[in-house]
Amino acid sequence: MNVKHTRTIDLGPFSVGGDNGLFLICGPCVIESRDVLMEIAEALKTWSDKEGVPMVFKASYDKANRTSLNSFRGPGMEEGLVMLQEVKSQFGFPILTDVHLPDDAAPVSEVADILQIPAFLCRQTDLLLAAAATRAVVNVKKGQFMAPSDMKPVVQKISESGNKNLMVTERGSSFGYNNLVVDMRGLVEMREYGFPVIFDATHSVQRPGAGDGYTAGDGALAPYLARAAAAVGVDGFFIETHVRPEEAQSDRENLIPFLQLPRLWEQLQGLSEMVKG
Repeated sequence: MNVKHTRTIDLGPFSVGGDNGLFLICGPCVIESRDVLMEIAEALKTWSDKEGVPMVFKASYDKANRTSLNSFRGPGMEEGLVMLQEVKSQFGFPILTDVHLPDDAAPVSEVADILQIPAFLCRQTDLLLAAAATRAVVNVKKGQFMAPSDMKPVVQKISESGNKNLMVTERGSSFGYNNLVVDMRGLVEMREYGFPVIFDATHSVQRPGAGDGYTAGDGALAPYLARAAAAVGVDGFFIETHVRPEEAQSDRENLIPFLQLPRLWEQLQGLSEMVKG
């Protein structure tokens, strides 16, 4: 690995990348309701304060790429941003959420500290440039259909537009039909671009379209892949969670239940410190 430390990015309450330790992007897949959102945020805040976990809260206001027309998408941008602002104000988390259209970038950046480009949209130049123009941090998920080397031009589109506050996220690669695999070598390669690299443990165990009109998953395997990524060396983790996982309205089968997070985080920190030390 040629790059020992990636670029440092200031998120307000803490910084990521550089020689900083691991941080966690965590929350439900989608905003289901205000009450559920606040319940999850409160649980994460209590834990993160107790254990000193540098945490970004994530939730989507719209899941635009659901498998079925009947799948729950979320409250939409206007209502969703109000709820995410409430989480930010009450709990002090930096906020991450997805943007799908160039015109969404500016209004979303008024609330979100990190604009996330979904994997299926990571080559959309207009979306990338619109997100970069906000000067918010931009987190780009590597497309399931792309090699790690394909992310270099993506990184260049954003960084050469003048926004160096950039992160890239590995979330698995398509392997035949209805399956994903993770090539851990990609974490090493993308880290060499000089920006923080995140491992998305929960989307990496999806089985796209494998359910009856929905995306299935193997959530029990997510901790194994997360530990492997920590051993390779990453700057942070993206993990979807829920306080009542059996009731989650999106990605129910591949999330990591909240009660399992503390033990896993302890393991990930230990592995990361050993590798980076």
